[in-house]
Amino acid sequence: MAPWDERNIGPQGGFSSMSEVTREQVLAALAGVVDPGQGQDVVASGMISGVVVKNGNVGFSLEVDPAEAERKEPLRRACEAAVDRIPGVVSVTAVLTAHRQPPSGRQPAAPRPTHDNAHGHAHGPAQGQPQAAKPALPGVRAIIAVASGKGGVGKSTTAVNLALALKDQGKKVGLLDADIYGPSIPRMLGITGRPQSPDGKKLLPMRNWGIVCMSIGFLIAEDTPMIWRGPMVMSALEQMLREVEWGELDVLVVDLPPGTGDAQLTMAQRVPLAGAVIVSTPQDIALLDARKGLAMFKRVDVPVLGIIENMSYFCCPNCGHRTDIFAHGGARRTATELGCAFLGEVPLELAIRETSDSGEPIVASQPNSAMAAVYREIAGKVAASIETALAGQQRRAPKIVVE
Repeated sequence: MAPWDERNIGPQGGFSSMSEVTREQVLAALAGVVDPGQGQDVVASGMISGVVVKNGNVGFSLEVDPAEAERKEPLRRACEAAVDRIPGVVSVTAVLTAHRQPPSGRQPAAPRPTHDNAHGHAHGPAQGQPQAAKPALPGVRAIIAVASGKGGVGKSTTAVNLALALKDQGKKVGLLDADIYGPSIPRMLGITGRPQSPDGKKLLPMRNWGIVCMSIGFLIAEDTPMIWRGPMVMSALEQMLREVEWGELDVLVVDLPPGTGDAQLTMAQRVPLAGAVIVSTPQDIALLDARKGLAMFKRVDVPVLGIIENMSYFCCPNCGHRTDIFAHGGARRTATELGCAFLGEVPLELAIRETSDSGEPIVASQPNSAMAAVYREIAGKVAASIETALAGQQRRAPKIVVE
């Protein structure tokens, strides 16, 4: 059962379960599921952890060797099915994790150190090692991430208007709200209701203003906190990527949460990103965090398409006087210093805020405005960078490994 199933979210967020369902019942049901690889049930072998039971919803982790994660997927589904048969259970979500030594006693293969591994753990394959191919999304030509080092810089507003500006260029565009803890895309696009699943396997994305989108916000009340740990967030993102009927898209824009955590790594590691767009305000504190985000994408081999300076300046609507409230030009200087493209400046404009809050993004609702033109100019640069990135991926020569 998918973790975004509407029955999976309790009134206070996170997993919840009815009083008649107990942890002991869950473990008893799981004790009937045998892992063929070990020849004993998953409870006796120590594979089950993190059991949460509340208001009829059940969640737990299945600890496995990372190398066997794909082969253990049928076992994960069997565990969910066993618990789902308990009377009173509303929903079940099991996630595969690898936070401990595998229960069989076998040590997982240690990662080869990278050139930047002095602090004890690797961030990616060593130089010269071939990287595992990331499975593409069927029908989706390119996936780009819109990211920021910190919150409050207008990243989601930028992602929405960038997606709509790309659509105005004749592209088929989708928008994935990857911010599990603070989903804002439903409100910004003015979409209410819940996604449907005609076949019970894949969800149909929601649609407005000529683009399709998906967000955890369609499945929870707007003021409901998501009290989920990292593995649950990663599992939800994986399913919003692969268990949504995206159809044929030229570009899927992913609105990432701020920072450099689980969501960013999940996207970088699970799908072939054509590139990332970094959003920052011009002030020094925001740019410090933007640099971290840019460094993270480079470390995981995702090209940075460029930096956008949001809230770049403010012009008084009455007298026309310009004020650089958050300073000005910092993002352009940072882009020059770090050797990436500067995509443009978006001013601090009341109309952008008002249209975002009302669910009528300015690119769609005021297409002839100066602000819509700013976003379309940025979108043109992003579209060109996407083509360059895709062409580079096709021309990339195979790496030769000498051992």
